[in-house]
Amino acid sequence: MGMLAYFVHGYVESNLLTPNYILILFIVSVLGLAWAIFTLFSYHRSSANAQFVAFVDLGFVGAFIAGVYYLSFVRNIDCVNITRGSSADISFGIFGGAQINTLNVSVNKTCSMLKACFAFGIMNCFFFFSTAILAWIHGGKAEAKEKKHHSRERSHSHRRSHSGSHSGSHRSRRSSHSHSHSRAYV
Repeated sequence: MGMLAYFVHGYVESNLLTPNYILILFIVSVLGLAWAIFTLFSYHRSSANAQFVAFVDLGFVGAFIAGVYYLSFVRNIDCVNITRGSSADISFGIFGGAQINTLNVSVNKTCSMLKACFAFGIMNCFFFFSTAILAWIHGGKAEAKEKKHHSRERSHSHRRSHSGSHSGSHRSRRSSHSHSHSRAYV
């Protein structure tokens, strides 16, 4: 996101419209970062809405695919130019000498940064897809665990209410009622 912000800032300072291939990936990256931070800090509630988190993550996968598609022209551009420079003679004393050819390397910073943004966009596709799968699995396990807990709680309170006196029955209903409000989502 920082490299894309560098490009957006450059276009804004020059009072030019930011090209779509930068703007789309920048907007998706900003929203993806905000979503990732939000889900990180609300992880304790994630089992209750894990399918929703998985659905939104899959939406970000599609958005990153679109952003990478718009920037895909950069994959065929050569950002580094290497030319042969001058030669130099090196003497090793009694062991002889060598002739070394130098290389001149020039790197186009803008092109290299766009290629890096392209690569990070592809990586974000994989990251959001993997978190979508993990959220879906996490939600399924949490639902099964909660159903198992509720069925055990109902059968336990049902057995206690049929045995014993009226006061014992009243006490078990109160204790089962207090347990149902102390649920914790992990």
